[in-house]
Amino acid sequence: MADSRITFRRYDSAAQVATATVQQILAAAEYAIQRHGHFSVVIAGGRTPLEVYRLLATHDADWERWQLFCGDERCLPVDHPERNSLAVSEILLDRVPIPAVHWHPIPAERGAEMAAAQYDVLIRSQLPFDLVLLGMGEDGHTASLFPGHPVPHDALVIPIHQAPKPPSERVSLTPKALAASHAMLILVTGSGKREALAQWRRGVTLPVAVVAAAGQQVEVLMDGEAADEISTQTESRCQPDTH
Repeated sequence: MADSRITFRRYDSAAQVATATVQQILAAAEYAIQRHGHFSVVIAGGRTPLEVYRLLATHDADWERWQLFCGDERCLPVDHPERNSLAVSEILLDRVPIPAVHWHPIPAERGAEMAAAQYDVLIRSQLPFDLVLLGMGEDGHTASLFPGHPVPHDALVIPIHQAPKPPSERVSLTPKALAASHAMLILVTGSGKREALAQWRRGVTLPVAVVAAAGQQVEVLMDGEAADEISTQTESRCQPDTH
């Protein structure tokens, strides 16, 4: 049975997904700042999220009130080109005036166990987040939560060992932490995601499905290449507002 808290929205292209995501993030930020004076957002790595950050950097916002957290990180040196935090810094933080003290990268260079413990302490005092942004891998993973890897029920941040994608050592927020948010956006683009998206829609228990099912208000923004037959037939096409 479909979960009424999860909405699937189909766009024609990944570019339209990125544009629509930017609009939703800016609207969520404005609402959160009006409500309690700041905007806390968990950001993701990946091709489409990075395009979102490029677009965000071209907009005006009350940047000094933003607080940025990470959904996961790879245990690599801070200046390694495959670090999510480095990409976000170069694409977004170097271009907008978000205060350095409002940027909270996972200290994964310290090792998975220590970084997870330190980040757990940090985010416990920050929940609930205003918005969580996630992607989905071709195997249905999200953040660094992979199929077949058990997740402790009560943990908020966990070390990841022997991940099926390199590097094998990572740190990830758990479904419990990611679901502790007022809203969640999951971006699914590209033909390589089609099978996993179809499995999710059929009820297969993938990590992304577990996270989404735990959320309160979840929107899945997918492009035409990723959209499975069910979603193509049942979801109306969306056009982002370009004004």
